[in-house]
Amino acid sequence: METEQSHDPGAVAEAPRKKGFQIPGDVWGGFTAMMVALPSAVAFGVTIFGVLGAEYIPFGALAGIVGTVALGLIAPTLGGTDRLITAPCAPAAALLSAFALGLVQQQVSPLTVVLMVTVMSILTGVFQIMIGMLKVGNLIKYIPYTVVSGYLTGVGITIIGSQLPKFLGVTTGLPWWKALLAPGLWDLRALAVGATTALVMTFGPRLTKAVPGTILGIVAGLVVYFLSALADPALFALEGNKLVIGSLGSVGGGFFDSVMGRWNDIGDMRLNQLAKLFGSALTLAALLSIDTLKTCVVLDQMTRSRHDSNRELVAQGTANMVSAAVGGVCGAGQMGATLVNMVSGAQTRVSGIVEGVSALLVAVLLSSFIAWIPVASLAGILIVVGIRMIDREPLHFLKSRDTIFDFFAVATVVVVALTVSLIGASVTGVVFSILLFLREQVGGTVIRNRYYLNEFPSRCYRSEEDSDILEQRGKRAVAYELQGSLFFGTAYQLYTTLEEEIKKVGYLILDFRLVNSIDVTAAHKLHILQQAMHEQNATLLFSNVGEELPSGKNLRAFLEQTGVTHGGAVRIFPGLEDAIEWVEDLLLADAKQQDKAQRPPLALQEIELFKGHAEDTMLDLSQCIVAREVKAGSLVYKFAQPGNEIYIVRKGTVRVQSYLSDGRLHHISTIGVGNFFGGLAFLDNAPRNNEAVAVEDVHLFVITRETFHQLSESHKRLAINIMTALARTLAMRLRNTEGSLKRVYD
Repeated sequence: METEQSHDPGAVAEAPRKKGFQIPGDVWGGFTAMMVALPSAVAFGVTIFGVLGAEYIPFGALAGIVGTVALGLIAPTLGGTDRLITAPCAPAAALLSAFALGLVQQQVSPLTVVLMVTVMSILTGVFQIMIGMLKVGNLIKYIPYTVVSGYLTGVGITIIGSQLPKFLGVTTGLPWWKALLAPGLWDLRALAVGATTALVMTFGPRLTKAVPGTILGIVAGLVVYFLSALADPALFALEGNKLVIGSLGSVGGGFFDSVMGRWNDIGDMRLNQLAKLFGSALTLAALLSIDTLKTCVVLDQMTRSRHDSNRELVAQGTANMVSAAVGGVCGAGQMGATLVNMVSGAQTRVSGIVEGVSALLVAVLLSSFIAWIPVASLAGILIVVGIRMIDREPLHFLKSRDTIFDFFAVATVVVVALTVSLIGASVTGVVFSILLFLREQVGGTVIRNRYYLNEFPSRCYRSEEDSDILEQRGKRAVAYELQGSLFFGTAYQLYTTLEEEIKKVGYLILDFRLVNSIDVTAAHKLHILQQAMHEQNATLLFSNVGEELPSGKNLRAFLEQTGVTHGGAVRIFPGLEDAIEWVEDLLLADAKQQDKAQRPPLALQEIELFKGHAEDTMLDLSQCIVAREVKAGSLVYKFAQPGNEIYIVRKGTVRVQSYLSDGRLHHISTIGVGNFFGGLAFLDNAPRNNEAVAVEDVHLFVITRETFHQLSESHKRLAINIMTALARTLAMRLRNTEGSLKRVYD
């Protein structure tokens, strides 16, 4: 980013956001932003086209000006981000100059190079428009930090290297390292101008913030240049003077003739020539989009606003297409110019248009002044910009073994950017990021919890006899709560663990509630697991198999399509509790060797709560208790219904459930034979906070609070026993609830 000044964003963050054109805020903000953006844009244009020869330096300067005007007028008109300033930027200059230099080294003619740069810039705009229209603008922010950091550092070093010969006054076309090692070729006048510009641009804002650092640097460079001219009068002439940009007027006609001629030449380009530009254009589109959206995010944070990423990218792409079409340099939302615009009082996107108009007026009125700007001054500006782009944060990665690989990923991107190409650097960075992701995923575990059913039983409240049976047989069933991503990097680890487990159990439950994604490899391993369990007469159960994962994939349909659950090979339950209850019922049925549906309803004396009492007590009790039958699927009581009854299950099961805030039903517990429910309303006489529904045909005993009080007057021991049993059972259920919470949060 080309930030020339440091600012206190806190002062801006508190300012209320205003609507409509604000005078003088938008006018002054746009003008001061132009003072930052225009000198850099001229330098970027010279960087791109200067590799074609000294005669193309004025051409490049004019391309930078045209780009500033076109981007400044179009991007804010179509975009929706207030205060954003769009102008030629460093990533565009680095990639386009490297692209042009590569063509020059292949001995491609300068006119063809200009044409290829133009077409590549137009394609960049097209790709940005496509990114915005496909509404994937928000995804750009997820490009790994290692890629962005390494790439921007590579761009910064590339810019510094490309400017060193101009900074030193070497005009023989030598690479930067050869120019640096040949002090005999240096022009000390250019070196003095460039060094002064860089120093004043860096330290000048510490003395005054009223004038942008780039303007201070250029003025200082001009002062040094004209002082040098006092000793060498030849420097007062523009003609043949390689130390300055040169007359823009002398190339004005040639520039616009070149623009018109390019459109004729574009029609003669072949498809294979266009195809070669696609990769570079797509990379540049991604970089410019990142640059813009990063600036928009900073604006949002400082002004408590929210930008539309996709709309902004469409506007940026359109602006870049138009800029390239009229001979300008493409660009992005600039952080430095945007911050200057904001602290200068800008409130709306009109300030961006003012910046473009101001650039046009300055170019027209001050073209003679621009012609005298020393090339070394522009080199000094870009060297400072390049140094600021170098990200030093990855150096801290060397302090920890956990992040040292991330440092090497950033370093590799930088090395590839400097030795191969910027496009190769982006590809290398993405590959490294994938490797880092795989390392983290494979190094972790997809198993969140594992427990046997006797360790964490279901919330189905059973008799002591049934509980003892499940305690003894619970190790025949095991439940695994899975988490994260099930993919080729974690599938083998999971399969190896489960393969050992199925040799010891008859029931295996896999819970998918916390699974984010799954691929074909993981599904294939699950299919193999299902087949292995079938061969051992074991049963595989899935729970929480949702129809939509966070990744957007329909998990239930995917498992069916990959053959894992095809033909009912795997039993699927809506929740983990349902699966556990189903297995518990099978374990109990197997232990008792009879179907619970064939059992007759429990008699009064068979219920654990009433055992051990005298016959007269049981006779009085039978007169106070009401027998009731409820059909399967019917409600025993409704939510919020007044009630003071306690229900005892003689036969069948009852499901107790409650409503969540979003209206969904949440399973609380399942009540089996010999157990009771409705105890809270029985105790406090408050409305029901849940509802009870018969899972199957249910036979119940019902005791009301009134009849219990009548019974307790003559049978105090029975009343005490009932209340003690009620308290003990509620305590046991509370412990089960704690166990369930532990499974959730462990």
